[in-house]
Amino acid sequence: MEAYTSFLSMLGGRWEPPRYRRIQKLPFIPTEEELDQLIASCGKKTAAFLQLLKETGMRAGEAWRLQWTDIDFINLNVRVTPEKGSSPRILKITSKLASMLNALPKKSQLVFGGYPLRGFAHQYSRQRRRASEKLGNQRLTQITFHTFRHWKATMEYYKTKDILYVMRLLGHKN
Repeated sequence: MEAYTSFLSMLGGRWEPPRYRRIQKLPFIPTEEELDQLIASCGKKTAAFLQLLKETGMRAGEAWRLQWTDIDFINLNVRVTPEKGSSPRILKITSKLASMLNALPKKSQLVFGGYPLRGFAHQYSRQRRRASEKLGNQRLTQITFHTFRHWKATMEYYKTKDILYVMRLLGHKN
């Protein structure tokens, strides 16, 4: 718009650029059963990734860059390297998730990565679509990586009613 405004002013013209107001929508929050169905319908690596997102509320990029040295299999926690200027944190995981992670091949320092997250996200969207068709639940197609973060935040808030705790859990600074 700035280029067009400059072009018009060069020609001696003026215009009023349109004003756009973004419509605010509430995030989609699936049921825990829907998340579990989706996780169960995916392969080992994708299922472990989704279970990690579900249990921790990590951002997809934080989980994608997770290293084997960040996981404490004895004390059942993961150390999160922050993304987007958030705070570093240590999060609890279940023994179920620990065994899912332990079953993955240890080909590099990274638990999941090694190639761009975008390719993995594309693969996930195909698995999600297949699961939705197989289970006859179109709501599954709305579940993105970030939906797991929204779900975790919502569930923790319902449990604790402490917004500051939820903010710290998600790594928000303010």
